[in-house]
Amino acid sequence: MKKIKFTLIGIALMLVSEFASAGDIRYPLIPMPEKLTPREGSFQLSKTTKIVLNSPDAHLKTATDFLVNLIHQSAGYNLAYAKTGSKNSISFIIDSKIANDEGYTLLVAPDAITVKSKTPAGAFMAIQTLRQLMPAEVEEKKASVQNFAIPAVEIEDAPRFGYRGLMLDVGRYFLPMDFIKKYIDALSFYKINTFHLHLTEDQGWRIEIKKYPRLQEVSAWRNETTVGHARDTPRKYDGKKHGGYYTQAELKELVKFAQDRFITIIPEIEMPGHSQAALAAYPSLGCVLDTTYNVSTSWGVHKDVYCPKEETFKFLEDVLTEVISIFPSKYIHIGGDECPKDRWKASAFCQQLIKEKGLKDEHGLQSYFIRRIEKFLNSKGRAIIGWDEILEGGLAPNATVMSWRGENGGIEAARQNHNVVMTPNTFLYIDYYQTKEGRAKEPLAIGGFLPLEKVYSYNPVPADFTPQQAKYILGAQANLWTEYVPDGKQAGHMTFPRVCALAELSWTPDSKKNYADFKKRLTENVAHLSKMDMNFAPYFMEE
Repeated sequence: MKKIKFTLIGIALMLVSEFASAGDIRYPLIPMPEKLTPREGSFQLSKTTKIVLNSPDAHLKTATDFLVNLIHQSAGYNLAYAKTGSKNSISFIIDSKIANDEGYTLLVAPDAITVKSKTPAGAFMAIQTLRQLMPAEVEEKKASVQNFAIPAVEIEDAPRFGYRGLMLDVGRYFLPMDFIKKYIDALSFYKINTFHLHLTEDQGWRIEIKKYPRLQEVSAWRNETTVGHARDTPRKYDGKKHGGYYTQAELKELVKFAQDRFITIIPEIEMPGHSQAALAAYPSLGCVLDTTYNVSTSWGVHKDVYCPKEETFKFLEDVLTEVISIFPSKYIHIGGDECPKDRWKASAFCQQLIKEKGLKDEHGLQSYFIRRIEKFLNSKGRAIIGWDEILEGGLAPNATVMSWRGENGGIEAARQNHNVVMTPNTFLYIDYYQTKEGRAKEPLAIGGFLPLEKVYSYNPVPADFTPQQAKYILGAQANLWTEYVPDGKQAGHMTFPRVCALAELSWTPDSKKNYADFKKRLTENVAHLSKMDMNFAPYFMEE
């Protein structure tokens, strides 16, 4: 097949059709289940199909309501609930004998479907499997299809890791809430269970904090944005004001939307670096008082950071108090990455604080900063998670580490008996280019080269880890930084299908992974993304 350039999703659909004609993939599931046994025939889901629950658990009803709503939006009718199972029914059974909280068994027979799971979360994962087995038209609003054939099959399934995450940066570019909901729904389709929302940056503050209104009035907006790549010379700007923020009411609604899809949202409030937008509104939080801070209009690492004085800690504690009232997640992400120490080195206050606290240097001062925040969040019943720079100067007692600068930070943290989420830039930074041609072929990106196959090849557990050390690896996460992702269309293009590879490497046993088979399944599976109106990159079809 000739090489093509990315244009519109319609081109990808033509490629889907061409590849699909090469053979019928009866079970185009991603991630591949732990055990799948084909069966003859198919189940016909129709307006007479009934749903049966063996438990009054409200969360189980939430899971099955997702299926009801999916069918309603496409076929226009509501699947009815019944008290007992019969032919043409889908029964959901809570079964304590299933070991994994997200594990399930699924039996699709021509006359009935039976789902067993330990928890409602497992039932929801089974529903996503059923969703993927249905024709892609199930994703359409007011589809012409009324009945949906589901191929008969027997599945026993459970995830390899309990943490399967995706980070979306909305600090660089504000993305509309409608798109974020569509994005979360697509993530749930692939059994991703954690959505890390990066809310604050040098270039914008995106969360309403009622006690500090200037964060909305000043920090949420930049006067213009750099055009082209940050390395291009001379640097150019678009002259257009950009920004926005999400109200607390909007974010609470988003939390509920994600919870209904059994996804936890982890908010990130960056500190002590990547804080220039906040300093623009409240300059007294910086170390240099005789200056004017501005919301940054360019990308990169900035030297102006929070000054570790009591006023700053009071501000951050107030902010975090409002954050935890919105997000019920166990973890609050506090960043901790890319914090230049220039301002601290030049600050008489910081140098005196280092002496008073008996700290070794500015890295020790950062550790002091993070420990102060951890102590506060622990007192509120929450835990911190941060990028691997929080190891510098000593790791906070209860911190979980996201290892992004390769795996070394995660390896070191796990060996110190700290929990780790593996997110190395070399395998899971999906802001990188997807083809060798890079900028010559693709929309502008930050750089690097991360093809689908390399993502798929990743194993979050280092080869030399003992079983005891491996227990500290919670899972894996892909990160979409948005310096070069100005809208939802480009976010979809950068995310999918690389997140499909993440889904499989973090769910399916490593021994069962097979890239060639994955690509065959993916070729049919992405038809669902098309019907969801979610953009994706077609490059894998050219291989």
